[in-house]
Amino acid sequence: MTDAIIIDGNSFAAGLRARIGRQVAVLTKRHGIIPGLAAVLVGDDPASQIYVRSKEKQTAEAGMASMGRRLDSGTSQEDLLAIVNELNADPGVHGILVQLPLPDQIYTRAIIKAVEPAKDVDGFHPINVGRLVNGEDALVPCTPLGCTMMLKDVLGDLTGLNAVIVGRSAIVGKPMAQLLLAENCTVTVSHSRTRDLPAVCRNADILVAAVGRPQMIKGDWIKPGATVIDVGINRIEAPGRGVGKTRLVGDVAFDEAVKIAGAITPVPGGVGPTTIACLLRNTLTACCRQNNIDVPDDSGE
Repeated sequence: MTDAIIIDGNSFAAGLRARIGRQVAVLTKRHGIIPGLAAVLVGDDPASQIYVRSKEKQTAEAGMASMGRRLDSGTSQEDLLAIVNELNADPGVHGILVQLPLPDQIYTRAIIKAVEPAKDVDGFHPINVGRLVNGEDALVPCTPLGCTMMLKDVLGDLTGLNAVIVGRSAIVGKPMAQLLLAENCTVTVSHSRTRDLPAVCRNADILVAAVGRPQMIKGDWIKPGATVIDVGINRIEAPGRGVGKTRLVGDVAFDEAVKIAGAITPVPGGVGPTTIACLLRNTLTACCRQNNIDVPDDSGE
């Protein structure tokens, strides 16, 4: 049996960003509107700083307006709420994201609920969550949206496929289930406490790993020929690279799984790049909805 097809998230995301850039150009030419994204970063967490810089860079490259806010780690909840309300009221801001995690003095749920649902490009607001569950138009969390888009790119029609999601978070697992249900999959949501989890996973035509445990899902948990989407990003020691060195791995034991699966995302270079691309997609969608216009095609016509 040959090794699985490697799903190249970098290539997929680059194509999606390019299309969004063309759509933004058409939108600006036709209507004089430039989608605006405001990323709010509180504190000096290194990973968050890198992530927000990448978001802002790709926002600008897509022809959108990037309006970042940097706040110190001692910012109060009241001050952060005031900034969110200011961005809610700004007609030039079509998408708002508040980078998580937030410092301990700030109640995260209060901030999520404060973002105007129409500008909630992270898709975390309870109203958007409810719309997704009801099958209504919603801004959808970026990571599961990207996963679904990659699955359709690889497999085409997902109708009737058995999908198993390992992980039940509000950010990935639960919205992933709703998106796959909308694609007519038969969906099982499992987690680290599921009885006989390996047997559940072996039933999956589509296996989405989002449990947050490095290399937890072994090769013999995977149905031969299944498509595996590894959402996990875990840093582990890499003794062979020198003292104190680490490396990134997913929730799937890749070297084992690649010999069994039909297609699989690597870590890094799989799901991660699609998340920011889908953030740009959500910003474009939000901008068009707020202005009561359709998202343009990218033909320039």
